[in-house]
Parts: sequence; structure tokens; C-alpha cells
Amino acid sequence: MLKEAIYHRPKNNFAYAYDKETVHIRIRTKKDDLTHVRLQHGDPYYWTEDGWQYQLDDMEKSGSDSLFDYWFIAIKPPHRRLRYGFELTDETETVYFTEKGYFEEPPGETNDHFSFPFLNPIDVFDAPDWVRDTVWYQIFPERFANGDPSINPEGVVPWASTEPEPDNFFGGDFEGVIQNLDYLVDLGVNGIYFTPIFKARSNHKYDTIDYMEIDPQFGDKETFRRLVKECHNRGIRVMLDAVFNHSGYYFEPFQDLLKHGEQSKYKDWFHVREFPIQEEPIPSYDTFAYVPSMPKLNTEHPEVRKYLLDVGRYWIEEFDIDGWRLDVANEVDHAFWREFRKVVKDAKEDTYILGEIWHDSMPWLQGDQFDAVMNYPFTSGVLQFFAEQNISATDFSNKITNVLQLYPENVNEVSFNLLDSHDTSRILSIANENKDVVKLIYLFQLSFIGTPCIYYGDEVGMTGLGDPGCRKCMVWDKEEQDLDLFSHVQKLLTLRKEIPAFSNDGAFRFIKTDDATNSIMYEKANDRQKLLFVINNSEHHVTQGLPYAETYQAKELLTEEIVELNPNENIKLNPYEAKVYYIQ
Repeated sequence: MLKEAIYHRPKNNFAYAYDKETVHIRIRTKKDDLTHVRLQHGDPYYWTEDGWQYQLDDMEKSGSDSLFDYWFIAIKPPHRRLRYGFELTDETETVYFTEKGYFEEPPGETNDHFSFPFLNPIDVFDAPDWVRDTVWYQIFPERFANGDPSINPEGVVPWASTEPEPDNFFGGDFEGVIQNLDYLVDLGVNGIYFTPIFKARSNHKYDTIDYMEIDPQFGDKETFRRLVKECHNRGIRVMLDAVFNHSGYYFEPFQDLLKHGEQSKYKDWFHVREFPIQEEPIPSYDTFAYVPSMPKLNTEHPEVRKYLLDVGRYWIEEFDIDGWRLDVANEVDHAFWREFRKVVKDAKEDTYILGEIWHDSMPWLQGDQFDAVMNYPFTSGVLQFFAEQNISATDFSNKITNVLQLYPENVNEVSFNLLDSHDTSRILSIANENKDVVKLIYLFQLSFIGTPCIYYGDEVGMTGLGDPGCRKCMVWDKEEQDLDLFSHVQKLLTLRKEIPAFSNDGAFRFIKTDDATNSIMYEKANDRQKLLFVINNSEHHVTQGLPYAETYQAKELLTEEIVELNPNENIKLNPYEAKVYYIQ
């Protein structure tokens, strides 16, 4: 037994309250090292003449990556408090692992064990329930639809008349979104994530001039209010993008700083290293990256903090938005985000708070800051396996398993699972325009744990490499849309809505990976439903054996064919084909 590989911490993603009565416990061990793990647990105050009373329950191996196995158990402590340790067994020995180390026999002293002191309901990670059932659709407002030409910005060019450039405008606006909401309902999405809508000079609007004003090229506040109401009337939630890490160059306080220098009343709103202000070659003030037109805001300054917190509250109270996506969230101080959460949740308790963080985000996901982060590790694994095909099926399984172990289960259920965005190449382009591959990608994304997001136009086969190529005008001519791909995504969204195990009410686990054929098999299951997914991510015909010893009746959900799953017969898959069996 390699004891150096064994890890547990009685907090964060290894020991947490899943709900008001359930505790989840995980432990990590060396891959393929242990044969059995049991949790030794009991109430710390339950003693008899025989000593401390505890029980031993089997833990399930919930997944493996390239280095480790992960073991899991869910328990309901009768008095919401817990002392616990682990009974670890390999081929040659059994040991007991607790906070105080390793023992040959279970320690009888409760203080030697790990402690979960008390399950306080207020400490339960509590993201909005509606997010678990939401499928997002990301809209880059300037490029979705031009519904009101009368408010076109100066120099606008006809819709889709040329390729997107960093500085050209096509006139997309709120009216265009309103006119096409029924299209989104027909597709099956029920959440819209808008990139920034506030007053700015650029077409992307990440260079905010005024956080309290709508950019006039999109419409006015009354139009936006109508947009939100029309969305809510259709069961669609609305999430806005907040750029609080930095402002734009023409933000009034920054213009004052440029004009008055060290005498500016706003000099402490920013992080100025030296005066006089210098923009080139490297700004003398902190910025987003080294972009001089995006000066970093000092969120520790009381006036800045108040201004931005007022922004967070204003758009909820005045327009009833449902969520905030927070740009460059990891570069803003934790104290600000804790206060932001209090302000936002006070304005509307079930507001969704989503942070843009690309790396391990556990410090932001402990219930006091964000509800979720953008799940880029998921994105990376999916693109590498399906679209780029530069990792094996086993490596893909390892990566996705690691994603699931990064955070508590109730965090995973609201993680924002995207494939591409306004910052990246479009999914069809990444997949070398192989539509069959893209169909597999959507199947995996939309059957995975979390809240998925579709980038506008991907569902009808739009392409584009990087920024600005990924920001093309939405294709509205049906003759130019890939209606077969649209129908595929639409069908998957219907399955996600109608079959709970397909969505977030089904535990995910890999059943089999086959590197030789580049195929995977995974299961989504709960107490009432079981789904088996078999995917051939290769250009060859593939045959796969079933993982069950019994014969089952099943419905293949993509073709709606009733079939018999016989363990003596193999599943045959065409190139880039998938089958989804709803086992009766």
C-alpha cells in the first residue's frame, strides 16, 4: 500500500454537506492500489460501556484518473455531527487512516479521527435550484440580429456583408433578440448569457464607459426591460456580463486620471505605479494583461467598491436579471466578491453568480462567493478527445474524472459547461468541419453533469477561427443553416428535459474506454433510470461488448428503436456514431 499517495482533507471537495442532512466524504488513493475502502464513522458523543460506538460502511470507487483512485460515500449523521476515519485494504494488509495517521486497529479515541463538527444548514453550498435545469445560449449582441436599423451605430455595414473585424459593426441589438426569442424556445434553451451590454466604444463592449447605461447601439433601458420580460414570459433566464476587474479607457474616472494625474480625485480608483501616467510601451498602471485601454480597478477602494456593488444591485432590482457572469474574476480580491454575493443575493435570492476562472477554483466555491465557474477543464478535455483527437480514450476518461473530483457534487451540478465562445474558434472549425464529430460532442456535453452552454449559431453549423472569426453575424437564412444539426441539438435538449437521468439527476461514471478503437462507454443512472452511452469517436466501424451479465430491454433514444441488450451480442457502431440505451 503506497501510503504517500493517500490523501484526505476534512473540508472542501473531500468532506462537505451536500444538503441539510447529507454529508459526502471522499478519499484519494494510488491508482489500482487498494481493493477495498470502508468509512469508520460515528457520533463523537455516542459512548457505552464498550467504548465509542461506530460503524463501518463500504465506500464506492467513484472514478480513476492517470494517478489516483477516488472513493466516495454519502451518509446521513443522525445528529448532524461526525467523527470518522478510513479502513484501507490492499492485497496484503488492512490499516486505519485518521487525522493522526495510520493505525493497525481502529483508534478508540474520537479525537484521533477526522472531524465534521456539525452540519449547519447555513453552511450548505446553495446555488439556485433553477440552474440545474438550465441550458444556456451565449449571445454576442452585436452579431445576433439587427432588429432596429434606426439605432445603428455610425459606419455600420450590411448584415453579414463582410467578414468580422476587430472594429467593424453590423448593428445587432436587443430588438433583434426579442424578434428571435421563439427560435430559442424552439431549440430548447432556457437561459441567455449576454456578453457585455453596457456603454462602450468597442463592438465587444468589454471596455466599459458607464456601467449604469445601456450601449445605445443595442437600444435603451425600456427596450432591455421589455427584453427581460419577454424572456421570462417564455421561461428564459437572463445573465449579464460584468467586467469589474477593469474599466474601459473612456470610463470617466480614468479620463479624469489621465487629465489631472496625481491631482485626480480618482487616482486611487486604479493601481498607478508611478506618475506621470505612461501608456506605452508598458503602462505605468495595472491593466488587463498589458492592454493600456483596460485599466485595472482598485476594488479595495471604498468608492470603487460601492460603485460596483451598486451596479450589481441596480440591474437586478430595476430589470429583474437572473445572473451575473464575472469577467477575469480571479484577479479581483476575495473580500469584494464576498460583499458582492451578499448584495446580489439580498436583491434577489436566486441570482446565479458565475465566475470566469480557468484553473482550480475551490477558494471561490465555498458558498461565500460564486455559485459556479466556467468549466474550462471540461472544455479542454472534450475538445482534445473529440474535436482535435490528440488524446486517447483513456486520457479523456482520466481528465473528465479529474474534473468531477475537483469540486463537491452540488458544485458540479451547476458548473457552466461550454464548448466555445466569443474568445475561441467555433466548435465546428475546431473539429475540422466534421459535423458527425460535433454531434458526438453535443451528446457528451448535454448528457454531462452541469449547466451547458451553446454559443450562438453553432447549432446551425456556423464556423469561424478565433477572434474575430468566431464573431460572425448569425445566419438566419434557413437555406444556409444546417437544419439537420439543429434537429440533433434540439432532440438532445428534449431528452435532457424529459429524462432526469440524462440531465443532472443521474450519477455519471465511465464504464469502459477503448484506446484501440477510440471509443468510450459511460452510464448515467439514478434509483429509477439507467442510461448507457456508447460512442465511437473514430472513422472506423467498431464493435463493443456490453458491460452487463443479464439481458435487458432498452429503447435506443436517438432512433427510438426498441432493442434487446444481450450480453452475448456486441453493439455495432458506424464511424462517428453513438447509441444511447434507456434500459427498462
